[in-house]
Amino acid sequence: MSKATLIVRKAAVRPEQVVDAVVLDHAARKAATGRLSASGGTVFDLALEKTVQVEDGDAFRLDDGRLVAVKAAEEALLEVRAGNPARLVRLAWQLGGSHVPAEVGPDVLYVPESAAELVRGSGCSASPVTRAFKPEKEAHDHSTCGHDHSHDHAHHHHDHGQAHDAALDSHGHRHDAHGHAHHGHHEPHDHDHAGHDHHDH
Repeated sequence: MSKATLIVRKAAVRPEQVVDAVVLDHAARKAATGRLSASGGTVFDLALEKTVQVEDGDAFRLDDGRLVAVKAAEEALLEVRAGNPARLVRLAWQLGGSHVPAEVGPDVLYVPESAAELVRGSGCSASPVTRAFKPEKEAHDHSTCGHDHSHDHAHHHHDHGQAHDAALDSHGHRHDAHGHAHHGHHEPHDHDHAGHDHHDH
């Protein structure tokens, strides 16, 4: 039985190495272990070291070097829209707080049908649709597999730096303290200089 222990991210997938494709819903794309059957008949055991979010277009690398592409399955979803964008933002915040997966578009949210009650109380309109579901990655997803890890890690570090700088700018304490210390540095200098002039006189 073939085994897959690595994920190849979409950008690094070589079509000539892909021998089959497996169709998975969003929940199955987060599984670390299990037996999978691809569309062309390839059966393999998934044995990842940790739970990793696998995206549409990624591939599992088998122990013999072959790749099995991952396709996002079509799922029953709700297409959520609102005349007031603030309602969508508020709903997205509530969904995140309830750990409900959501796919975010420019003016639309896609959520599982199970979130119907939460959507109903938001003032947004919802229509049932069937489509591939590609929810946003969770904030704590620190995948160690493939190209996406390096990109996500660098992006996270960049965001942290921005947030840190913004916090300092908005508070202003460190900036003011620096300015005060700088001013104090010149006062002794001016005093010494004045003392020197007095001596010459």
